Amino acid sequence: MNELQELVKQCGVELYDTEIANENSKVIYRVYITKEGGVSLDECESVSRLLSPIFDVTPPVSGEYTLEVSSPGLERKLSLPKHFKASIGELVKVQAAELKILGRLVKADEENICIENDEGIFEIKILDIKKAKTYLEW
Repeated sequence: MNELQELVKQCGVELYDTEIANENSKVIYRVYITKEGGVSLDECESVSRLLSPIFDVTPPVSGEYTLEVSSPGLERKLSLPKHFKASIGELVKVQAAELKILGRLVKADEENICIENDEGIFEIKILDIKKAKTYLEW
């Protein structure tokens, strides 16, 4: 992951996350990139052009796959402390053990997050989070 971070930085963007997805019996290796002010289509293409020949030699997954490079989107998965820190002030959905909570992310550090909603402020350990993402109210 550190090598990938350094490669992506060469294109002027930051690595947000990666994932392997199976869709319509095809394997997709997704690379999510981000930067202040948003990511352009040209930046996604630059990262893809940089990574494609490297992945031809050292594939990120075994077998056939498709490489996709994109921004994480407005409703994005949160899994690392840096994801939570960058999302302070946004609405989030979090599932941890038996707890499911929706609210505004008001604080985040390396170990915990705090979510505020009509019921109060909830502090949750990042290690206890099973699933988290930002969401938009329409």
